[in-house]
Amino acid sequence: MRVRIIQPTVESKSKKRVCAYARVSTGSELQGESLDNQITYYEKLIKNNPEYEFVEVFADRGITGTTDNRPEFQRMIEAARVGEIDLIITKSISRFARNTAVMLETVRELKSINVEVRFEKENINTLSGDGELMLTILSSFAEEESKNISQNTKWAMKRKFKRGELVINTKLFLGYDKDEFGDLVINREEARIVERIFTDYLAGKGVFTIANEFNEEGIPTVTGAKWNESTILQILKNEKYKGDAHLQKYYTPDYLMNRTFKNNGEVDSYYIEGNHPPIISKEIWEKVQEEIIKRAEAKGNIEGDTEKYGNRYPLTGMLYCSKCGFPLRRRTWNSKTSSRKIVWQCSNYIMNGKASCTGTKIDDEIVSNINIKEETIVEEVMKDGKKHYIYSSKNEKLKPSRESRTTEKENGSILQSVNRPIRTTIQL
Repeated sequence: MRVRIIQPTVESKSKKRVCAYARVSTGSELQGESLDNQITYYEKLIKNNPEYEFVEVFADRGITGTTDNRPEFQRMIEAARVGEIDLIITKSISRFARNTAVMLETVRELKSINVEVRFEKENINTLSGDGELMLTILSSFAEEESKNISQNTKWAMKRKFKRGELVINTKLFLGYDKDEFGDLVINREEARIVERIFTDYLAGKGVFTIANEFNEEGIPTVTGAKWNESTILQILKNEKYKGDAHLQKYYTPDYLMNRTFKNNGEVDSYYIEGNHPPIISKEIWEKVQEEIIKRAEAKGNIEGDTEKYGNRYPLTGMLYCSKCGFPLRRRTWNSKTSSRKIVWQCSNYIMNGKASCTGTKIDDEIVSNINIKEETIVEEVMKDGKKHYIYSSKNEKLKPSRESRTTEKENGSILQSVNRPIRTTIQL
């Protein structure tokens, strides 16, 4: 008998390119360990299957399943779109997404390009005949579970707030630690930084100057980032430094929305006086709040109502310092005395001091009598021992010089230019 070997003429089926998706909802050490275990499990599972070609394990850490901002998830979907993945394995529907609409939209898109998603816990294969029906039912349950968890969490937080219990991460909060009972106790080293911020601000320094000095001196922030104006201002406005606590300043309107909004009365908030040891006295704290408002008014706006106050005076945003290019702000000097006077002064000088700009200052009485209809640079010059002002259009191009005229005022002189050459200035 003679046996002849017939070689196969059909090539063997290529391996499936397989990846896995894993996610944990918090960045805690315990969940971090869980995520590492998931990555190890899936890598081993895929590599040990001879029909699979291992692609990668995509893993999002500390991100909920209700948000679209999952970088690894989005990277995985993009890889599938460009034809690099045939099969995605994941633990369960809730790990993949808790929003039914997002879930079905994603799965249908993957199905249209012949990419399968396999859910281990529910034993669902999206390319099977009844896969989508089962997926719709079960993902609805997952979404409802997410909603219940969110509502339970909000209820628990509300109960804590009503009892006056703080929910504060002191690792992100300068000046305090927590004791074994969860109460706030002063961190003396950090408290000295807080005290200096309040002292410097009342001494006339601007938030920009304070932040720069801290960065130059290498003083660390509580998070290790650089100091900036907003960080200093947040500390100055924080009621916790006078020993009080305002709870639920921010809220999350929807369980599917992984972001918070400032609470302007949409939900209850709770204010507790004398909740913990203060770093700053109430008197100093109140003086700082008054100074913040005074400086805000000086620059023609008040926080939270810029539309109302942004152009409260005709010359707001119209006058600029010739030395640094910053706008001039309206200020009231000696407001409680008979020598009360309104002036326009360089905002850079006001906020950051002489080190940033020696400043430009002009009386409101003088500048209001000038017919200013466009953005104008104000320059101080000395002539015959008296102060004069030169006005230049901020927007016009250089024009030929013509004669100039001078108008005398009782409290000084104004040197007005008519179609004078525009001087070179620093633009904002």
